[in-house]
Amino acid sequence: MDAFTAGLLQRIRTTETDLTRARETGDDFLAEVEQGELDDLHRLAAEHGVEVRTAGV
Repeated sequence: MDAFTAGLLQRIRTTETDLTRARETGDDFLAEVEQGELDDLHRLAAEHGVEVRTAGV
C-alpha cells in the first residue's frame, strides 16, 4: 500500500470516529461538518480507485 492510500484510509477512519463522537454527544453542527468531510474523502478515494471498507457510520 502506498503512502497516499494509507494516509487516505487513516483520514477516513479518523473522520468516522469523529463523526460517531459528534453524533453521540448530540453536536449536530460538528456531525454535519464531519459527514461532509467523510463524503469528500470517499469521493477522493473513488476517484483514485481506493477501496474503502467502513463500519457503516
